[in-house]
Amino acid sequence: MAQTVCVIPSATDLTRLSAIVTDRARPLKHIQRARIVLLSAERLPVLDVARQAGVGRPAVWRWQQRYAEEGVEGLLRDKTRPPGKPPHSADTVAGVLALTCSEPPGEVTHWTGRAVADAVGISLRSVQRIWDAHRLQPHRVRSFKRSNDPAFAAKVEDIVGLYMDPPRHAVVLSLDEKSQIQALERTRPSRGVRPGRPETQTHDYVRHGTTALFAALNVLDGTVIGRCMQRHRHDEFLRFLNTIEAEVPAGKVTHVILDNYATHKHPKVRAWLARHPRWTFHFTPTSASWMNAVEGFFSALTRRRLKRGSFSGIVDLQAAINRSIAEHNHRPKPFVWTKPAAAILDAVNGTAAPSE
Repeated sequence: MAQTVCVIPSATDLTRLSAIVTDRARPLKHIQRARIVLLSAERLPVLDVARQAGVGRPAVWRWQQRYAEEGVEGLLRDKTRPPGKPPHSADTVAGVLALTCSEPPGEVTHWTGRAVADAVGISLRSVQRIWDAHRLQPHRVRSFKRSNDPAFAAKVEDIVGLYMDPPRHAVVLSLDEKSQIQALERTRPSRGVRPGRPETQTHDYVRHGTTALFAALNVLDGTVIGRCMQRHRHDEFLRFLNTIEAEVPAGKVTHVILDNYATHKHPKVRAWLARHPRWTFHFTPTSASWMNAVEGFFSALTRRRLKRGSFSGIVDLQAAINRSIAEHNHRPKPFVWTKPAAAILDAVNGTAAPSE
């Protein structure tokens, strides 16, 4: 390609091109093209124009030709180009979707991208694009468990009512235990994160024992009452109840949400409740511990402090847990439950509106 036109801009075009060059909000490619035309209008050699514009000579010839044919508007618009390969037909896309949602042949549990590509006769990347467009993820699986509690509906309405409309002048606590927290010490110190490299730690470790964390989340203000103990029995549970009893202001009715662990229903625990009439236990439905708000605190504690931690002993582990609870209570956030009981029951019964 060589120069075939002589660039002679009009006064109006020169003003407009100069404005494009000085406009910092313009895309760089527009500024480069306008500069090529302005330099060409000064009758500079093509090599000088290319050097000053920061492009090659073919680019100079190309945009001189484009300006001569379409004017300034031609510099601001890219020519559309047909795709290198035509898109797949609707029948091909439907075949990929139907195959992905069907049972795969042989002794495999799900379709892979390469298997679908081989079966349909298209590329792996085409299969992946079709999956992305239709939100198909055959490599993933979600587990679920349906509660068989005969009083499921009543318990859901009771607990959701406590979350969304707690009684006045009362304390609502979500209580549970996180047992078997291991004090693991890595055999070598971890290496911190670096650009291009994640944090690394040794696969092997030394186990120094376990501890159990008893925790109660105050739904109204988000604070947590926590205590680490060596074992996880009704004796430790009673000691934790006494700890809460000492911290909750006198005269406050106390509603406690907890799961169906046998320790919570021990005869000695029931006797303790009889001696403390201001306390009321509200048990979550069977296989529905997701309704216990303190589980969110346990999840955050595990992800942010325990999972990647290294502890020299049980005392070190318990001290780290206590510091995390104190840090949480320094800036607590009230727990907010947004899903009404009717919506939960509709979803469980399969009558909820489909998500968009």
